[in-house]
Amino acid sequence: MFRIWAKVLKDGKIIKQVTYERREKFAYSQFFYYLADICEQLDIATPVLLKTHIFNFAKFNTVRFIPRDFAEKVEFDKLVLENIVL
Repeated sequence: MFRIWAKVLKDGKIIKQVTYERREKFAYSQFFYYLADICEQLDIATPVLLKTHIFNFAKFNTVRFIPRDFAEKVEFDKLVLENIVL
């Protein structure tokens, strides 16, 4: 089981947030699917996922997506995903 806290920030304030939870074991190979589910729940576009994003999440338990990581124009400053360690 794992949990990810996703928050959308604009001007340093949280404008949307969701706690994504799955009963299965976390798998980095499935990270894009987790990200897509999170973005769907937040009703935002899904960003482009690079190896560096996955490495940052693995090493620091957090990853940040900024507007240039999205193919579409977004109305926020950051999307931050944080691993909630149980």
